[in-house]
Amino acid sequence: MAKDPSNVAYQVMWNRLISVVEEQAQALVRTAFSTSVREAGDLSAGVYDVHGQMLAQAVTGTPGHVNAMADAVAHFIRRIGRGNIFEGDVYITNDPWEGTGHLHDITMVSPSFYSGSLIGFFACTAHIVDIGGRGFGADAASVYEEGLQIPIMKFASKGEVDETLIRIVRGNVREPDQLVGDMYALATCNEIGHRRLIDMMDEFDLVDLDGIGSFILDNSRRATLERIAALPRKAATGEMTLDGFEEPITLKVKVTVYEDRIVSDFTGSSAVDKKGINCPLVYAKAYACYALKVAIAPEIPNNAASLAPFEIEAPVDTIVNAVHPAPVALRHIVGHFVPDTVFNAFDKIVPGLVPAEGAGCLCNFQVSLRPRTDAPAPTNARRSEVLTFNSGGSGARPEHDGLNATAFPSGVMTMPVEATEHAGPVIIWRKELRPDSGGSGKQRGGLGQYMEVGAREGHEFDIQAMFDRVNHPARGRRGGMAGAPTTIAQDDGTAMNGKGKQFVPHGRRVMMAFPGGAGYGDPKDRPLDQVKRDLSRGYISPETALNDYGLDAAEIAAVLVAVTKGEAP
Repeated sequence: MAKDPSNVAYQVMWNRLISVVEEQAQALVRTAFSTSVREAGDLSAGVYDVHGQMLAQAVTGTPGHVNAMADAVAHFIRRIGRGNIFEGDVYITNDPWEGTGHLHDITMVSPSFYSGSLIGFFACTAHIVDIGGRGFGADAASVYEEGLQIPIMKFASKGEVDETLIRIVRGNVREPDQLVGDMYALATCNEIGHRRLIDMMDEFDLVDLDGIGSFILDNSRRATLERIAALPRKAATGEMTLDGFEEPITLKVKVTVYEDRIVSDFTGSSAVDKKGINCPLVYAKAYACYALKVAIAPEIPNNAASLAPFEIEAPVDTIVNAVHPAPVALRHIVGHFVPDTVFNAFDKIVPGLVPAEGAGCLCNFQVSLRPRTDAPAPTNARRSEVLTFNSGGSGARPEHDGLNATAFPSGVMTMPVEATEHAGPVIIWRKELRPDSGGSGKQRGGLGQYMEVGAREGHEFDIQAMFDRVNHPARGRRGGMAGAPTTIAQDDGTAMNGKGKQFVPHGRRVMMAFPGGAGYGDPKDRPLDQVKRDLSRGYISPETALNDYGLDAAEIAAVLVAVTKGEAP
């Protein structure tokens, strides 16, 4: 019988397990077909014990995926049935309520066997470009319109892929090769994780994951509870107003700190919307837990035990607890604002810890291109679906400026222009930082960005806008100023909506400006050398330097002269 490892050995194994799932995630990045996975990192990967408890997650990935997936594996075990789990199996779903919140995320779970015995599970999730239906957007009135739903089922049984499932998928989506390729990539990355786990078990002479699993969960639970116990026993409320689809929506939360848990209660939030911006509870929970965890215990690895003390409550049929068959395609629109709402409450409990509001939700859009219909199209014109992920600015932090064009809380990367243009006949004419978009403050908000998109000659397109903060920009904290709002219009001045599918005729372009993060603290307290640096870099205009920060005209002129001479601060 193998000797029980020491705590030091268990710590080494814990770190090794995290590296195993990171390699699992990187395998998905390298093999995925969708640009949303390859370029933006919209994915997650993790390893679970035999009970479906998450032991470790990959660093690469998003909180919305991995924290929702933490609950999903238990659903897979229940649906498949323990007596029906075999070596070589792979399970699949995109069920919004038992997966990660909408049909455009596919989750794969693979049981891991060692010497003929089940020792745990690997799971991964990826956002796919198309799942049929109306396409990725908020226009649907029910989940049935949003695409093909795959219930929890076997993608492969004892190593044999279900070809009937593959044919059904191919018959219902616009990009069948891309989607099926992503499905195989998901299955393969779980297999990579399994192989590396077996290597680890052989190296450390393990027969199961019970010992290391208990070590991980016990230590994570204890460390997290110590952080919570050190907080004041208080409750506070936070509130945000968002653009919504046709009318504004409100998120309300009451955060209560107990000795052994923190409860976020979203009673009072808006009701379910008619359009697809609703958020299933599993996704709202993922981001509420994430917000509090990064505030008080950021260095404790993410797993079932470190997440358990963060609880969420929300009445059924509120916009953060939408149930079937509510439309949920853009559930991230609401879910990505959950952390700022929680922070607005938590700042009253522990002042000076959390950032100002940021852009919040990703600034995504999907372009559906086709040959022009107003005149004969060239023979090489083609249909294509191009999805691009982009970011506004993050909110300023108590001691640091916000990050420019950086997604918080999702952590999804902005897609390179080259990768976007390679995916279809789309042209990104402009992509650059947006001066003056970060809210002024002692710490300045992160800048948003400008984007200008069109189609190659001979094409027209529909654009699915997925934006917020058009009418409700990020609010500053402790005297900081608001960030700039989102704007969107065609290049001829035709107004466009922040959400929904909209036609763009041949030859027209869409001009977008993504929102900035808000400032933190009084702008008059910002050190003048930092103001001069921002001015020299073009982050702020001379008008902002003068009016918000109090830099006088002579100082502004000196900075601008230095810039022309290449001597900028």
